[in-house]
Amino acid sequence: MKELPPAAPIPARVFLVDDHPMLIAGLRSLVEHHAGCSVCGEACSAEEAIDKIRELRPDLVIMDITLPDRSGLDLLADLRAMRSELPVLIFSMHDEMLYAERVLRAGARGYLVKGCDSSEFVTAIRKVLGGALHLSDRVSRHILDRMSSSQGGGKMLGTDKLTDREIEVFRLLGQGLQPSHIATQLKISPRTVDAHRNHIRVKLALPDSQAVLREAVVSAQLGRPRDKTEDLPQ
Repeated sequence: MKELPPAAPIPARVFLVDDHPMLIAGLRSLVEHHAGCSVCGEACSAEEAIDKIRELRPDLVIMDITLPDRSGLDLLADLRAMRSELPVLIFSMHDEMLYAERVLRAGARGYLVKGCDSSEFVTAIRKVLGGALHLSDRVSRHILDRMSSSQGGGKMLGTDKLTDREIEVFRLLGQGLQPSHIATQLKISPRTVDAHRNHIRVKLALPDSQAVLREAVVSAQLGRPRDKTEDLPQ
């Protein structure tokens, strides 16, 4: 009997989560035409993503952390609870220095900033599907420096002290949202927003709520959290 040729490998199945249809279309093209994978499904919200991912069981999820109904950090936690082995690659407009280490702790396998070139995007997909982590050189150096500082007795600075929810409140304050609008977007009460804002004030050693707002706006404009040591004379 003539030996049959080996079967072609089955492409990895990728699920996309983003609320911008044009971006989804671009990601689909990159995933299918350059990374050699197939897109098995798409979602524009966290709730839709949970239902479809549970049904479709993809090999990789590529998702934003800013979604219309819930924070992507919350979705990441749900995916971790649902399928702890499912690799997730974050693809976001937010500066990686603010979120990359945080999403890794939450269970993501990599972080890409929107605007990266297509070769890095494809490389990240292949690395994460292969079981590795993907971070930029900048973030890798930052994490190594933090680990070294921690081993040497260093203390956390700036927004590293904030919880995931506090980071979300801080980010939305920087975008100019009023506390009532933040409460609606995060599905929490205005009183809870005020509590988070007060915790941010204490953790960042700021004098009042106006200082919290100014710091949040500066952070949003710079695309990264300010290190308080930047204000010290050299």
